Amino acid sequence: MKTKILVVDDEPDALEVLGFKLREAGYTPIFAKDGTRAIAIARDERPDLIVLDLMLPEVDGLEVCKILRRDASTASIPIIMLTARAAEMDRVLGLELGADDYVTKPFSPRELVIRIRKQLTRVRSGDDQGNQLRIGEIQIDVPRHVVQVSGRGVTLTATEFKLLEILARRRGRVQSRDRLLQDVWGYENPIDSRTVDTHMRRLREKLGTAADHLETVRGVGYRFAAEA
Repeated sequence: MKTKILVVDDEPDALEVLGFKLREAGYTPIFAKDGTRAIAIARDERPDLIVLDLMLPEVDGLEVCKILRRDASTASIPIIMLTARAAEMDRVLGLELGADDYVTKPFSPRELVIRIRKQLTRVRSGDDQGNQLRIGEIQIDVPRHVVQVSGRGVTLTATEFKLLEILARRRGRVQSRDRLLQDVWGYENPIDSRTVDTHMRRLREKLGTAADHLETVRGVGYRFAAEA
């Protein structure tokens, strides 16, 4: 079965170009032209990844992202936000709401396909690990992409899960923001460390008291402490 990519954009030209490039790359594109339809398709089709435009009729992309992240059936689907807004606050807000990555218009379709491929590879890489990590009250089931804190399930996005897994595997060792951007997001030339900080903030909120394991090393990056 081919990988399904949901593309949400109200511009017909953008849908046509992206549809062509995705098919060329071996994916099956699914389309939605507004936020309401995007939410319905995401719930019904369970795509492997969503490319989500920010400016949409009816329900905008930020609200779509928020709704999908609150729904357990769609919470773990990777989302790449596609936006004409280049302002830093718009990018940070998208990441705060749960987007895994963002691409600013005008964009290169080839670059977007590369980012899609990296996101999908990152999500699936855990399937071959075949083990579990247990540190204190945190249990990470890598093959199933499940995290529990004191027996309570915690819903994480694909990026949040990968970030936690990498830090846990390298516990006790400081990971720079640039290193995390390379290993979690696949950025070969890291340029925006705020991406890491935003995801760390969301991850800490979800882990609750167990977030004490995630230490900030000022001026460098982050470290997973074996003991909170």
